[in-house]
Amino acid sequence: MRIVLLGAPGSGKGTQARRLMEEYASPHISTGDLLRAAVAAGTALGKKAKAAMEAGKLVADDIVIGMIRERLHVPDTRFGFILDGFPRSLPQARALDEMLEQEDKPLHKAILLKVDFEKLLKRLSGRRACKVCGHLYNIYFSPPKKPGVCDLDGGELLQRADDNEQTIRNRLTVYHEQTEPLIGYYQAQNKFVSVDGDGRVDEVFARIEKALP
Repeated sequence: MRIVLLGAPGSGKGTQARRLMEEYASPHISTGDLLRAAVAAGTALGKKAKAAMEAGKLVADDIVIGMIRERLHVPDTRFGFILDGFPRSLPQARALDEMLEQEDKPLHKAILLKVDFEKLLKRLSGRRACKVCGHLYNIYFSPPKKPGVCDLDGGELLQRADDNEQTIRNRLTVYHEQTEPLIGYYQAQNKFVSVDGDGRVDEVFARIEKALP
């Protein structure tokens, strides 16, 4: 099973990718994880990525594509993979297809986890983490018993600086602008499917399973 998971920040891609990995024994490949690992290891691509990030720039396509290419050559991807966070643009999607064509292992599905914009906004802007133990809450969906205080140890609950509403609106707008062309790209290949990403984790996972090849 070779699939791409598409979805806005807060849509639950990472959670569902891990569930798919456990269920189907296919590796979950996250571009964020790859970038952090490459930077930590000091690889040639990692050094280029670090320079871009330290300069406050987006990591160039050729660096990200290079990391994906290296990862897809690891033996554990022989029977499938779940890509999370890649591709994010048409050039990346075309590069992925070229990689897979060379190996005669075409992509099976591109699955979009669709969640209402306002729900995504609440999922992200409502996040709070305990300053002491790191336990996560959401003031809208899973609030603590006492506002601003962790149920487990009484620690102060903090909001990430980039989880403010305006920043999140900007991130979601940029995401939708990037993703729209990918939907058409995979629709043209009859590989695209949209799944309702709202609901409990098990409910969403069941919908994804129905969409799998």
